[in-house]
Formats: sequence, C-alpha cells, structure tokens
Amino acid sequence: MKRESSTVKLGEKYHDFLLPDAITKDLYTFKDIKGELGTVVMFISNHCPYVKLVASELVRIANDYRILGFGFVAVSSNDATQYPEDSFYNMWQFARKHNFTFPYLYDETQAIARTYQAVCTPDFYIYNASAELVYHGQLDDARPQNGIAVNGRSVREVLDALFNSRSIPKLQKPSVGCSIKWKKEKSHS
Repeated sequence: MKRESSTVKLGEKYHDFLLPDAITKDLYTFKDIKGELGTVVMFISNHCPYVKLVASELVRIANDYRILGFGFVAVSSNDATQYPEDSFYNMWQFARKHNFTFPYLYDETQAIARTYQAVCTPDFYIYNASAELVYHGQLDDARPQNGIAVNGRSVREVLDALFNSRSIPKLQKPSVGCSIKWKKEKSHS
C-alpha cells in the first residue's frame, strides 16, 4: 500500500535506540552511528519496490558523505511474521546484495518506528551536528514507473547545506513508499 511519510516537528532531538545489526549482529545506539556533522536515519524494508529502486543510491550517498563527517544507519521495522522477506536473515541478504556500508538495524518490537513516527519505507530523518532534526522526507523525486532517475537530490541538498554551514532547504517533500507493516494487535479476550 502506497503511503506518504508523516509530518514530524523539526528541531527535536534524536530518539535513541539499541538495536541489532543484521550484518554484524552487534547492537547499535544513535551515538554509535552519529556523525560529526550530522546523521541520517533511514527507515527501509527489503520487499518494498520503492526501497529496491533506491537501494544503490543509499549506498552511494553514504559513501559520498561518510568521509565528510556524516553517520548513516538503516532501520527495518516491518513485521517479519507477516512479511518473511523482511526477516533478520533476509535483511542480511539484502544488505549484502546491495553492499551496504552502514548498519542495517532490526526494530523487531516496532518501538523505534513508533517513536520516530515512521509510517513508510523509505523514509529519511536527517539530524545536524547537535543531533536536532533538520529534515524529514523523501530521498528524491524518483518513484517506481515515473521515469525520473534516482539521484538522492533531496537528501544530498540537505547534507551539502549542513557541510557548508548553509541554511537547510525549506521545501521538504514527504517520502512516498510502502506502509510499514505493523504487527497485528493481540486481542485480550
């Protein structure tokens, strides 16, 4: 199901987490991945066609900007019971296939997605050097079947602004992607 990202308040501090990495199985917190100039938190999933379209660009952006002082992390919060393609093991496979150079964390309880108010994949949160949210929205204008090339422009413009101490672009388009697959509530009957 196609979904737009939620509206969140800019300027808020990061939300911490302690989640396992599908690649190394190590536990990571926000401080572990925080970059000197800023940090990008990406909510993604393995099965979503919107994520599959941009996966290679996520790696290019991380490789281009990590050396400049930015931290990167991807988080999957989908219910792997309903969507086995999004299991911890398949996250490892997806990360290997796309040569992820950043941790790919599993939010099994979905608490982190709820705390961040993430509702779709992909969804991007960019924090400045003080760990304050300065951007929440799309990677770029590319979508499956719209014919626009994936270039990461929206995220790159924000990272360039942070790197060059310029003001953050005012226009922040919501991300569009697959809805996060929430676990079914257990009835208490």
